[in-house]
Amino acid sequence: MSDTTLSEAGLVAGARPRRDIGLKRRYAAERRFRAYGLIAIALGLLFLALLLWSVFAKGYTAFQQTSINLDVTFDEQVIDPQGNRNSEPMTLLTANYPVLAQRALYEKLGIDPDADKAAARTAASLISQGTRTQLRDMVTSDPTIIGETRNVWVLAQADIDSAVKGQIDMSVDESRRKVKDDQMQIVRELQQSGDLQKRFNTGIFVNGASSRPETAGMGVAIVGSIYMMLIVLVLALPIGVAASIYLEEFAPKNRFTDIIEVNINNLAAVPSIVFGLLGLAVFINFAHLPRSASLVGGLVLTLMTLPTIIIATRAALKAVPPSIRSAALGVGASKMQMVFHHVLPLAAPGVLTGTIIGLAQALGETAPLLLIGMVAFVADYPTTPLDPATALPVQIFMWANEAERAFVERTSGAIIILLMFLAVMNITAIILRRRFERRW
Repeated sequence: MSDTTLSEAGLVAGARPRRDIGLKRRYAAERRFRAYGLIAIALGLLFLALLLWSVFAKGYTAFQQTSINLDVTFDEQVIDPQGNRNSEPMTLLTANYPVLAQRALYEKLGIDPDADKAAARTAASLISQGTRTQLRDMVTSDPTIIGETRNVWVLAQADIDSAVKGQIDMSVDESRRKVKDDQMQIVRELQQSGDLQKRFNTGIFVNGASSRPETAGMGVAIVGSIYMMLIVLVLALPIGVAASIYLEEFAPKNRFTDIIEVNINNLAAVPSIVFGLLGLAVFINFAHLPRSASLVGGLVLTLMTLPTIIIATRAALKAVPPSIRSAALGVGASKMQMVFHHVLPLAAPGVLTGTIIGLAQALGETAPLLLIGMVAFVADYPTTPLDPATALPVQIFMWANEAERAFVERTSGAIIILLMFLAVMNITAIILRRRFERRW
């Protein structure tokens, strides 16, 4: 018996090291797995930081614009030499307003344009042609300023703006850069007197499309995106929630509903450009709705957003405990009352989250909008969803294709604006979910 006991003890003693080795291997594998996870997260954060840094490093300067302070005299001989502005309102629209700004700059610099034409041309090249619109709007909104002198900050030309911001290497040979030394000499003179400064660029938020970078803005794109998001919200939310409630609570479980569910899941993975082709064929070619209209863009984005809202809403409905349904039915509620008085209010946080995420996804879509013509050059604000408009991602796409150097910072600045909208929408979704969420 003692021999048996000794042999069993030997087996146990021999097994213990093997067990310890197995535990060490499992612990080592667990540590490696955790290390891999941390490395993956670190790489993801690194790439995200590099992306945001590249965008913000190039785009933050777009929110500043070089301007020149001038005392502009609204000379009646230039604006309305015949004095017939009351009978012919077009006179105020066609006047040569850039001449007024050029005269003010000549006077500030002490240049005689008749005696020194070269210096006059150099000075005039500093002023943006967008000054025409700025001064024209001042006169048309208040014709009484004709004959008066007003202090006005006018925009500098795009290349001058880039040079002031340090985006043009002034050390290279003068023949290889757009900004010349005599221009920079005038710029430095105006900077020393405080008449040339970098000011906050409100134009990027309120101006429409323009071929001149210094006057180009996102105003029309922002309005067009708001119109489209309102259309998506009005159409996609009720249709998506109604479809989800029917499929989850009322529809019988058969082959037909299984096919519907499979197709909804497949639609969520369809490339967005396919929805653009559908919108082009149905809404424009068949229904003859206007191209480049926010209405068509909203309808296309509604079709694209519906699967996301339906899937999110069904998941929220499934998350409501079955005991809630049983309790409501047990106290005599009808199935309709059970769904709308008990289940849907409890699923509301998930529904809102899914809707906002769907809207955020739609806000960043470009491909379907390109196919329905929203890539058009639109300078005027749309007053209705039927007017021509563009959208934030499409405006970014258009600016990215421009050849001028100043549009590079405009493109990155527009990306920053779009990221701000997306961040606000996602933060709103998180806040709403935490505010109304109930844990079971």
